Amino acid sequence: MQPDVVDLQQFYEGHLGNMVRHMIRRRIRAAWPSTRGLRVLGLGYATPYLRQFRGEAERIAAFMLAEQGVHRWPTDADSRVALVDDTELPLEDAMVDRILMVHALEHAADAQAMLREAWRVLAADGRLLMVVPNRRGIWARFERTPFGVGRPYSARQIDKLLRGNMFNPLRTQGALYFPPSRRPVFLKAAGAFEKVLPRFKVNAFAGALLIEASKQIYAMSDRGAYVVKARRRRARAAVALGASSVVGVGGVRGRVVDAVLRPAQHEKPLPAK
Repeated sequence: MQPDVVDLQQFYEGHLGNMVRHMIRRRIRAAWPSTRGLRVLGLGYATPYLRQFRGEAERIAAFMLAEQGVHRWPTDADSRVALVDDTELPLEDAMVDRILMVHALEHAADAQAMLREAWRVLAADGRLLMVVPNRRGIWARFERTPFGVGRPYSARQIDKLLRGNMFNPLRTQGALYFPPSRRPVFLKAAGAFEKVLPRFKVNAFAGALLIEASKQIYAMSDRGAYVVKARRRRARAAVALGASSVVGVGGVRGRVVDAVLRPAQHEKPLPAK
């Protein structure tokens, strides 16, 4: 069962969620030390980790999944959130430079279709960074956190899934080495866990895996039909980067999100096509 957006928001507002956000955000920043001039897309529930790119990236957007629900983000500026179908992203081909996928893949009804859509909207030199629950980790065994819900993956399973969907895995790192407990003693020791255990290079201790991959732009002979169908779907899409509002994004009817992906004052407008 996929966690509701309200449950996810409440988790990240708590003490344990704040620690999770801090630890994973450091790993994300290490993988992407700079996003200056790049277009960054968060897919799933990535908003707790996108704030660090504000004021740096050319454009930031957050796509939340239809089954999950949506809430406004950021709260102190124009909303950059849209509710989407993960197999019909309302974007043109090769439109974003970085995709951060969090609380998404483990809940996907069709993981291959989700990854193919991510491949389609990612630029040729773009990067995909996924945060998924570690099948071998202790966090996947407790449903008190979002990392204990959905389908967890091992590093080997993710590698195979990415290669089968035109991605080239670059590196895998672990996060959340401390126990999934709200007890102050464990929260205070979380920094020590995250500093010491990764040195052993054993992902079995990690509660989550961060996998970065690049886009393969060859060997597409068996994907042509998918690309054609994707283009037809985009012709029906109601929103693109820079749109001011969206109704029924990605085939989801009856949902309205205002000011979707509106560029901030420091952002540059998209080039005309």
